[in-house]
This record gives sequence, C-alpha cells and structure tokens, in this order.
Amino acid sequence: MARTQDGSAGDADYGRIGHGYAHHRQPEPKIAACIVDALGDARTVLNVGAGAGSYEPTDRQITAAEPSESMRLQRPPHLPRAIDAVAESLPFPDRSFDASMTTYSVHQWSDLHAGLAEMRRVTLGPVLVLSCDPQALDRFWLHDYAPEVIAVEARRYPPIATICDALGGHAEVRHVPIPLDCKDGFNEAYYGRSERLLDKAARLVCSGWSFVSPEVVERFETRLRDDLATGAWTAATARCAPSRISMVR
Repeated sequence: MARTQDGSAGDADYGRIGHGYAHHRQPEPKIAACIVDALGDARTVLNVGAGAGSYEPTDRQITAAEPSESMRLQRPPHLPRAIDAVAESLPFPDRSFDASMTTYSVHQWSDLHAGLAEMRRVTLGPVLVLSCDPQALDRFWLHDYAPEVIAVEARRYPPIATICDALGGHAEVRHVPIPLDCKDGFNEAYYGRSERLLDKAARLVCSGWSFVSPEVVERFETRLRDDLATGAWTAATARCAPSRISMVR
C-alpha cells in the first residue's frame, strides 16, 4: 500500500492539506449525539481513520488508528494518542473491541472491503460508518457553483449499498440531518454559511478541493461573492434539498 511521507494512505496527502483540521473540523453536537446513540452501550471503541478525533466519545475507552502523522499531531491532549495504522491492516486480535467506528474516512481507503472486513474482525458488536451518499451530492448547492468538486467527491465516496454489502448485507442505514448552523466544516455543512467557503483554509480541509484546478476555484469564488452581494444566493439556496449524511451500522 503506497503511503506519502506524512503517512497518508489514501488519495489525498494530509501532510499537505490537513494542518487546519483541528480548527475547522469541530464536532457538530447533533451529529455526535447520533454517533453515541448508534454505539449503544459499547465501552471499548476503535476509531479507524480517526484524524484529529473530532467525533470520538469521551465517555468510552477509545483506541484511535490514524495513518497521517499530521492528523495524529493535531489530536487534543484530552484524547488518547492515535497509533499509526491503516484500515486494511489493523494490528489487533479478533474481537478486541465492543464497537468500532469510522467517520468521513472510507473514501480514503485503498480497499473498502478489506478495511471493513478488518473492522468487523476486531469488533464484537456494531461497526459504524459515517459517510456521504454519492448519489445525493448533486442536490447540494455546491453542484451549481463548483460541479467539478461534486464530481470528484461522487467518484471518491463509495455507494451506501456497497458499504452495506461489505458489512455483510444486513446493515442498518440511518440518514443524519446536517443542521443549518452546523459547527463542523465539511463541504455539506456550509449550506447555512456559504461565505465561509470563500476562506481558502476552510476549503483546504475539504479534500475534494485539492483535486480541482485553480481556475475552478477562481470561478467558484467570483460567482459566490457576486451572488452573496446581489442576493441571488438566497434565491438559489431555496431550491436546495436539506443536507444530510448517512450512517451505516
């Protein structure tokens, strides 16, 4: 498995784009509550692709696995240190954890089925996957402003049905609404504060932007600034479906 100097194991180099994650990717309490509910009464939890740990419950015994050194170094001191490991090769015995979780990570893995099989192998109970439905991304307002970014993300995110199949075909899917005032900083979270995506640092921690050209970014910035100034933005967003993400367990 090819890895960057930083240790990133997916198609994005978090040594280059990941330094602002701890600032921009703060946990949204309503999404965090959905994760806690899905974990049930599990006491020991493995977090795969843990990043800076924004959605790790603090009332459980957490083990975090994260390949990117940049991301591991951003973890706050109240969270456990993350080990250097990839989803496809977890260094734990069978059935080591009551539950396992991964949030916004599966689209980075080199082998989805191998990674989820590893999570299932080391887990006694639920395996929780929080991801985006690639078939719903074209309903998001950003599709009108930067369709190239949406196309990139639609290619990268595995279909929800594929995740379910990889978990054994008997998975439960829950749709998680994204609040209008969402505290987190992923692309879909900005539908209530689109002006924040004019900040390069905010875009940098949404990895899809790292795959498009400067011309796409410049066009996006120009059009969004103009529409915010003229009020055209308000009319455009009225046509957007409510944003949501998908939780599979």
